[in-house]
Amino acid sequence: MNRRRFIKASMALAAACGTPALATFFSRAAWAQESGIADGSTRTFDFSVLQSMAHDLAQKAWGGAPRPLPKTLADLTPQAYNSIQYDAGHSLWHNIENRQLDVQFFHVGMGFRRRVRMFSLDQSTHQAREVHFRPDLFNYHDAGVDVSQLEGQPDLGFAGFKVFKAPELARRDIVSFLGASYFRAVDNTWQYGLSARGLAIDTFTDKPEEFPDFTAFWFETPKASDTTFVVYALLDSPSATGAYKFTIECEETQVIMEIENHLYARQDIRQLGIAPMTSMFSCGTNERTMCDTIHPQIHDSDRLSMWRGNGEWICRPLNNPQRLQFNAFMDENPKGFGLLQLDHRFESYQDVMGWYNKRPSLWVEPRNAWGKGHVCLMEIPTTGETLDNIVCFWQPEKPVKAGDTLNFKYRLYWSAEPPYHTNMARVYATRTGMGSFPEGWAPGEHFPEKWSRRFAIDFVGGDLKDAAPKGIEPVITLSSGEARQVEILYVEPFDGYRILFDWYPTSDSVDPVEMRMFLRCQGKAISETWLYQYFPPAPDKRKYVDERQMR
Repeated sequence: MNRRRFIKASMALAAACGTPALATFFSRAAWAQESGIADGSTRTFDFSVLQSMAHDLAQKAWGGAPRPLPKTLADLTPQAYNSIQYDAGHSLWHNIENRQLDVQFFHVGMGFRRRVRMFSLDQSTHQAREVHFRPDLFNYHDAGVDVSQLEGQPDLGFAGFKVFKAPELARRDIVSFLGASYFRAVDNTWQYGLSARGLAIDTFTDKPEEFPDFTAFWFETPKASDTTFVVYALLDSPSATGAYKFTIECEETQVIMEIENHLYARQDIRQLGIAPMTSMFSCGTNERTMCDTIHPQIHDSDRLSMWRGNGEWICRPLNNPQRLQFNAFMDENPKGFGLLQLDHRFESYQDVMGWYNKRPSLWVEPRNAWGKGHVCLMEIPTTGETLDNIVCFWQPEKPVKAGDTLNFKYRLYWSAEPPYHTNMARVYATRTGMGSFPEGWAPGEHFPEKWSRRFAIDFVGGDLKDAAPKGIEPVITLSSGEARQVEILYVEPFDGYRILFDWYPTSDSVDPVEMRMFLRCQGKAISETWLYQYFPPAPDKRKYVDERQMR
């Protein structure tokens, strides 16, 4: 599944319709040019109204696929679609002098067929007015769009929106909502990376994955000096509806989103994904198969980090597996989890197109009791960096039945570093390679013929230096095979310790090997827990040949 191109070009995987309940709730005013770009009639609106709308909508059948777009928009190429630019002179808050924030809209077209409705909301009077589509809001440049096909279609709507912050107003956006319920944000590098979603449904079941849509947004008009704004969203899909409130803080070094949702199930849902995020991992320090390029590493995120409800910290390096893998990590009332990008050195990527060293991490902090469930991780095989192949979300333990109502509150932190980390030693990097021979040598006639795989896990921080004279003990647990040649080395360049061990198979099985390790000193844990999933080769591949052909 090409998730990255879904974000960029939709692919219409989340095909859903306009919202009948919404259409009846907000009547459209006659087409007329008024002050600002919000030209609809006024209606009272607040979060309780939105919750009622989502609840009532869930009692009705899903409206189905979106209506066809005018041919001139439906047939756009990606290059033509990208050449359509919103006119900054018609931005949502253009009339606010000395403003810190502003909003522009994305045009429908190509795979972006969902007609999303936009409303301007006066937070003091709770009066909302719709912003209707009209061609003069956009500059079409050389897109080849026949504008005459778009005239007089105020219900054409928009595909999404993007947010700008001073001093980069109208030049570089910092938040983007586009495609189904996908959205992204940047930190102070201005570089987008992984994406979040409003909701995930049946990501890993025997049913096709369902992609809910945000079908309407309401923007509270901020004060000129505000760097925080509130936007409400209505979510709709065949299985569920939802009312969302986003309070988005656009800080100097990060974007923080406070999210509250109220979900209403239309039908039974096998797998509900809360706070889902989508990323890309092609290759890194631990997985080198797909790194046959000039780039040492290629990834938006390199690990899943979890702060469990019992206080344990987990580091799970990501993989690009040969076959799809799905793992569920049980927890109760998790303190947080996220997909992290912690290596911000240009030398690690040598990439001047994707700038992976600048990509942010995304951390989820639950703000109410989530109860029992699982942090789920799906890793999809990918042959390159254009495919988003990593999915992570929280799955509640209790099955969702038609008619159920659920409420989740959480924060999303888009930043270079997560807002929280353990005071114990942390995993710095994971590396793998050939085993069965001493470091500095190579396999040959003087060393054992038996094949093994070497693992090097680097730890930094915490009390490692104080613990070293007392004795550091790696505690290694394996689901199969044996760990031998365990070594503990101090590594001066990163001022930490490297734990080396060779994994030897004890059977011909090619099932994934679940590995677990933490560091202990005098019976006390002094590091976060490292988890890893290793895929052993077939028995006939477990050998060393001429060193120019080692595998």
